[in-house]
Formats: sequence, C-alpha cells, structure tokens
Amino acid sequence: MKSFSRSDLSLALSILAGLGLALAAAGLWLPVPGPAGWLAGAGLVIVYLAGGLPAGWRALGELWQRRVLDIDLLMVVAAIAAALVGAPFEGAVLLVLFSAAGALEDRALGRARRAIEALMSLRPETALRRSGDGGVREIPAADLVPGDVVILRPGARVPADGTVRQGSGGIDEANITGESMPVSKAPGDAVFEGTVNLDGVLDVTVTRALSDSTIARMIRLVTEAQAARAPSERFSDWFGQRYTIAVMLGAVLAFAGFCWAGHDWHGALYKAATLLVAASPCAIVISVPAAILSALSAAARGGVLFKGGGALETLARAETFAFDKTGTLTTGRARITGIASLDGDEAGFLALLGGIEAQSEHHIAAAIRREIEERGLQPVPVEDVTAFPGKGLTGRDGIGALWAGNAAFASDMGAKADDARFRPLTDAAGTVVFLGRGARILGAVSLADEPRGSAVAALAALRQSGVRRIVMMTGDRRAVALRIGAALGFRAPAIHADMLPQDKVDAVAALGAQGHVAFVGDGVNDAAALARADIGIAMGAGGSEVAVQAADVALLSEDLERLAHAHRLARRTARIIRQNLALAIGAMVVLVTGGLFFDLPLPLAVIGHEGGTVLVVLNGLRLLRDPIREPGRAAPAQPPCAPEAPAPPALPSAAPRG
Repeated sequence: MKSFSRSDLSLALSILAGLGLALAAAGLWLPVPGPAGWLAGAGLVIVYLAGGLPAGWRALGELWQRRVLDIDLLMVVAAIAAALVGAPFEGAVLLVLFSAAGALEDRALGRARRAIEALMSLRPETALRRSGDGGVREIPAADLVPGDVVILRPGARVPADGTVRQGSGGIDEANITGESMPVSKAPGDAVFEGTVNLDGVLDVTVTRALSDSTIARMIRLVTEAQAARAPSERFSDWFGQRYTIAVMLGAVLAFAGFCWAGHDWHGALYKAATLLVAASPCAIVISVPAAILSALSAAARGGVLFKGGGALETLARAETFAFDKTGTLTTGRARITGIASLDGDEAGFLALLGGIEAQSEHHIAAAIRREIEERGLQPVPVEDVTAFPGKGLTGRDGIGALWAGNAAFASDMGAKADDARFRPLTDAAGTVVFLGRGARILGAVSLADEPRGSAVAALAALRQSGVRRIVMMTGDRRAVALRIGAALGFRAPAIHADMLPQDKVDAVAALGAQGHVAFVGDGVNDAAALARADIGIAMGAGGSEVAVQAADVALLSEDLERLAHAHRLARRTARIIRQNLALAIGAMVVLVTGGLFFDLPLPLAVIGHEGGTVLVVLNGLRLLRDPIREPGRAAPAQPPCAPEAPAPPALPSAAPRG
C-alpha cells in the first residue's frame, strides 16, 4: 500500500481549499440570500481551515523552535487582516493560491525525496547462490558477501555488484546509468546491483558488500544532495527571514501612516493588508529551490548525481575543464594495435604469448587474453611462470624455456629488441611486449589505450557551450598523451603528460587562478585533484570509491556526453533562477508601488502576488522535462584539426618519474 506523503497531504489540502473557495463563490452569486449566506460562510470556513491552519501551524513551529518569522505567518496574518476589514473572500483567495504554490513546491521536493525510495526498490530481496558442491540455493540478498557466486536467470535483477564469471548476455542498466540500450556482458565485465539481466544465464562473482554497492553509493549521494543547499538557496532563506520581519514592521508603520494621513482605521487597515500581501517575498524564496530541486531530479534520472545545489551552480560557472586521460577520456582498457610474428604464424605466436600471460594479473596481460578470446584461439599451456615486476615473465612450455616482457627485459635475456622488423611497433605511441626463447625473439605486440567513443562529441559540445579552455592531464608518457590528444582535438599546449598526482593538484590550482575549474577523473590518483578543483566530477559511480567521495558530481555512466548535457542543464538552471528572481522582484516592486501610492485593490494584490509565486514554481518545474540525454541531440563531432580553446597558463612542471 502506498504511503501518504507530505506532498500528497499538501495537495489534498490545497484541493480542499479550492473546493471551499468554489463554494464561497457560488454562495456569493446565488440570488437566494439565506442559503447563499450559509453556503458562502461554509466555503470560507473550509478555506481558512484547510489553507490557513497548516500554514499557521508551520509558522508557529518555526517561531517556537528557531525564533524566526517566516512567510507562512505573513500569509496567515494577511488573510486574517483581509477578513477583519470585511474582505474575507479576498483573504480566502490568498490562502488558496498560497496553498497551491506550497503544494507545487512540495511536489518538487517529493520527487527528489522519492529518488531514494526508487533506488531502494531496485534491490531484489533474494538471490540464487551457488554452493560449494555445485548446487544452487535461494538466500536473502542481504546475506551475500564478496566472493559468493550467484546465478542470474533471464529477467532477474542483479542482487549485488560483481563481475561476470561465466556466460554472456545483455544487461538493462537504464535505472543505474541512464543507458537507453542494453549493455552486452561477457566474462570479466562488471555488473551493478539493481540492473536487469535480459537474456542468457550468467554466473556472477560478488565483489562488493551490500553496504558498499553502487545503489548504496547512489543513496548516500542523493541524501547528501538533498541535505546540501546551494549558495543562492541559503541567501534566499536568509533574505526571506529578515525581509519577513521588515514587511511586518513596515505594514504596522504603514497602518499608522495611513491613519495619520486621514484614512479611517478600516481604510488604513485595508491598505496595510494590501501592502502586506504585495510586499511578501514568497516568490523570491520559492524561486530558487523550485529550480534547483527540479534540476537535481532531472539529472539523477539521466545518470548524473550532484551533491547538492551548490555543485549544480558551480558547474554552471565552470570556465575551464581539466580531464584525466586514462579511464576518463580513454577506455582504460588497452588493446593490441600491432603484431609482428617473425615466423609468420600470427595465430601460433598469439597462442604462445597468451599461454605465458594467462597467469599474470597485469592489465597488459588482460588485454592480450581478451585479444586471444576474441580470435577464438586456445592458449598454449605454460608452466613454472615467474613474474619480474616492471619487466616481464618467464615460464616453460613443451619445447623449453620462454619469456615475455619489455625491451629492457629482452636485453636481460640477451636478445636484441632493436630489430628493424619491430620498428613500426616501437615507433608507435604504445607499449611493446616481446616474446622469445633465450636470446632469440619470436615476435612482439604493441598495445595502446583508445579514446572513448563519446569523448570527441562531448568535448565538442563543451567547446560550443562557451567553455574557455579544456586541458588533458595524464601520468602517461608524452608520446602516448600526444597520440590520444590529437585524436580528441587537443593541441600540444593543452596536453600535460608525465604528471604525478601532486602535479595534477598544482596544475588545477594554477588553472583556478584564471576562473572556476572543473576536474574530471576516475581513479584513486585523481582524488586529490578532484577535491582541489572548484568542482570535481567522478566518472562512473561503479569505479573508485575514493574518487566518488572526493567529487562533487558523479557520472553513473561512462558516457562523457552526459557531462556535456549536465553542463547544459546546470547553465539552464542558472538562467531559470535569474528569470525567477527578476520576475519575483519585478512583480513585488510593482505591487508595493501600487499599494503605497495608488489605490491597489486587495484582490489584485493577492492575484499578482500569488500568481507570481505560481509562475516561478512552474518555471522551475520545467527543468523536470530537461533530460540529461535527449534522443537525437548528440553534440556534433569536432575533427582533430579543429581550433582549440586558448592555451592555458603555464602549469607547474612534472616531477621526474622513477
């Protein structure tokens, strides 16, 4: 059974107040005096109870707990003042419109609050765990621990974060990453809790405890976002509290002034009540959170989590974007880009290389194994494998001793790696692995990381949005950085290589002297730079926990175009906030001027004030319809030779690497 939330109660009371106002209006228009009076009176009572009591109760609570006067008290006092001067219907209109504006705001708040409930509902209650004897047992998902193997049948939700151990199939990740298309999974690929297995049967090894899963992280991020308040929200609260006191005192002084000017007490009170309504800052106070909460909700649906409105506002002001390379602008997964087999048997060479690399956990070895699997080759059995960190491996197959490693390791084995036949591989900006027996080299492969498919379009969209400069930072060799940078449209001055984590922090600080800086990274070594930037953006909430915690924004998907769309949403939010404030302040100035120097009718002041409040709320709620990714609205790609943004200031030189 669905629970009755605060937003539901607010909406119900608003509807009840509206019905009461309709009864009162019908009573005023009926030609029969007796029944009409009873009908009008009953309608007004309903309005004042449904629209006035909740606001008055909240106002008294604020006054008792925080010793502050808020807008709720201001509206209740204005409605009572209208009733005292013989205009109870106008006071009822005020309460109905104020209640409607409050209901709209609560609905926006409720959408953000329901994000946590929606995340919680993604968790399956049970899981099929494979036991040690090969059997399968259904257990509560909460009992899963890292290392357990679970079985995913078609249509089942993933009960915990893990990696595919066996099987292949498509996973619907829309509820986690916002991806509209299923993602194909094969052995070694990561799967996230709460996603849905569409086809195939998968064996998944649990890698994270439930308390540290992707959904648990998302819940923490959403909770932090709701608790954190943007600077403009804090200012509007501060302004609203103090301005409310000023309006209350101003109304009292205005009443005294009108009496001194010759008005009777009834007329003076009427004009003071009109001024009280006209000068109320409801629209100003509501305009900011209505836009902020709507934008946060729209971003979360698109797979981007902001840690509060402050992060949203800062992203809108970002003038410089600094990107980590590996795992951010690139896939972070090396691939074989070249093969040189000296005996001409490329398949046999790869099978032998795969055999010795099969027992290594290095990411280069993983890339070689993936290539062999994709080609359908069977690795040659290799025994007695010994690893030499930073150099290579040795082992023994059916023929004899075998080794694989870099050029320095080849030299240690007595082999010469400067053979002209390997020149195309060694001249390329990548890593070269040689395979040999004793002093004889059998062949070599080159491996390199590749740019993300979404990176070019994302960078082009950021440039077109007016970002002043975009730079790339990496700890990789400069030759590799230049190759990746050229493919992504960077020019040499915007590419910074051979950087240690501290160098990235210093570089971000140097860029920060020129304006607001956003740093985008994904690894543990990026955490310090993410924290140092004006706004840190972590790639993939399923990635490094340290990076996600240090960042202000988390992209749940590895699609960089979502970053460009999030930047667009942040800038649009800033524009809507400015529109709302201009509309609210302008309406208030016009109404106050009319109340002070002209005979502004109270009904017109009510409609102008509450109408403006409703308009700014509706304007803010438009952001709910602003998705992070719009179908067919991908940013146009920019060719590598396109003009780059102005070169950034000189950055601190990187420390020499050992």
